[in-house]
Amino acid sequence: MSEAFFHSLLLVAWFALAAIIAPFLLFVSAPYGRHARAGWGPRMNGTAGWVLMEAVSPLSMAFLFAVGTHENAVAVAFLAMWLLHYVHRSFIFPFRRRGGAADMPIAIVLMGVAFNVGNGYLNGRWLFTLGPAYDLAWLCDPRFIVGLALFLAGFAVNLHSDHVLFSLRAPGETGYKIPQKGFHRLVSSPNYLGEIMEWFGFALATWSLSGLSFAVWTAANLAPRAFTHHKWYKATFKDYPRSRKALVPFVW
Repeated sequence: MSEAFFHSLLLVAWFALAAIIAPFLLFVSAPYGRHARAGWGPRMNGTAGWVLMEAVSPLSMAFLFAVGTHENAVAVAFLAMWLLHYVHRSFIFPFRRRGGAADMPIAIVLMGVAFNVGNGYLNGRWLFTLGPAYDLAWLCDPRFIVGLALFLAGFAVNLHSDHVLFSLRAPGETGYKIPQKGFHRLVSSPNYLGEIMEWFGFALATWSLSGLSFAVWTAANLAPRAFTHHKWYKATFKDYPRSRKALVPFVW
């Protein structure tokens, strides 16, 4: 079996798994953060677990770029977009959270590692070796320009929304409050909205099925969790704004 054929099979499986996982997560929320619960086996420090499972993604992408055959400015731009998100997500975000990091199931960490290995392989191997090399003119293509703009806008929404959540707690404080700033005034999970925007922007900028598979997976994972967050907010806070939507402003 050639690597190109294996890559194609894995890509089909990736789309199929996303279609399965989305409805499942509408009924069974991942047991970490505010939805943590017993029954998922041994646990580990939440910060360490987060770094461990997320660091796989930037490291694998950087490695696949280093051993790849496409090393022009377009490939560097794709790598830079990926690292912009994941260096922050792996090595900055987990240490900015206030109130301490609750333990998380080791099973969740291992599933995160497995996903990031597969996702990094699908995207890095295609963009830097298996797929056609992008001509430098691609940097001026409307698909790249619009995709990059959407990616950066999503990153900004994600970053600001996380900052609003962090600022709700004083150092050492625990518990939850209703966020009232930025996109939080419109939806319950604007940080998830921003991340979904990022990866659909990346899919457009790369114009690849590998990029699209990641965008679909991101939506399949985060949209149900945003819905779960929304229900939790409404059940926990009687004065939670009724006009606020779960994920998409004014829609859902």
